[in-house]
Amino acid sequence: MKKIAIMTDSNSGITQKEAAVLGISVLPMPFMINDTTYFEDINLTQEHFYEFLENDAVVSTSQPSPDSLIHMFHKLLAEYDEVVHIPMSSGLSGSCQTACMLAQEPEFAGKVFVVNNQRISVTQTQSVLDAMELAKKGYDGAQIKKILEEDKFNSSIYIMLDTLFYLKKGGRITPAAAALGTLLKLKPVLQIQGEKLDAFAKARTKSAGKAMMLQAIKNDIENRFGGFDEGAKERVSLHIAYTKDAKEAELWKQEVMEAFPGFRLKMAPLSLSVACHIGPGALALACTQDLAVQ
Repeated sequence: MKKIAIMTDSNSGITQKEAAVLGISVLPMPFMINDTTYFEDINLTQEHFYEFLENDAVVSTSQPSPDSLIHMFHKLLAEYDEVVHIPMSSGLSGSCQTACMLAQEPEFAGKVFVVNNQRISVTQTQSVLDAMELAKKGYDGAQIKKILEEDKFNSSIYIMLDTLFYLKKGGRITPAAAALGTLLKLKPVLQIQGEKLDAFAKARTKSAGKAMMLQAIKNDIENRFGGFDEGAKERVSLHIAYTKDAKEAELWKQEVMEAFPGFRLKMAPLSLSVACHIGPGALALACTQDLAVQ
């Protein structure tokens, strides 16, 4: 049986400490903040990131350099037979395309397998966990890549924003739309499914936005993930993500547990590359269909 290394990037939300416990590798994502380069979870913590953001620093995301990818591929291949790399969605960053291109180089071809399954944050984390289980079962890199990519649409993330300021700042909505939304106290709910971050609904209150997300997940389980049969609680995992406010996230967790009693539920901060565009105070709810129990 081949030794398979599992690799991802920090857009998954997996910290370096968690990666060491899991036995995987996490490539830190770079950020440019006031003309200085920082690396997520290396010299840029969640706390420092939000301090920069709220003090109106100039923050932009970037992608790992080819050299950093090549270095990690070489490092892992010195110990493992093959590498399975699960980067963030190709629809949200060019980092996946860069990794795919490098994996075709003669020194990595047939040894490095880049998974383009269009996941990010907590759903990307689930792909990493699925890859680990598949590797334990004896699947090789090519097989793991194929299985994960065929499963790419078996997940959803819904995100309720607390502010429109950062969407306006990033040019994703017009100043006029942001001003009107702020005046009406709208709480937009966004959806990540497949390649894009899209508008899903507009709520007038946080409670209405939460209700929309709960109903959306119920619809997904009922219509996409096999329904609420006896195996649903083993087949489907729920995930809570948030930006900055862990206390608010804990309260949201209790609401989700009440709405979906008995379901597995995980919670983690949203990756900083997402937080950069939506700002603090966001709450998210996601579901994934777990490959390990299929």
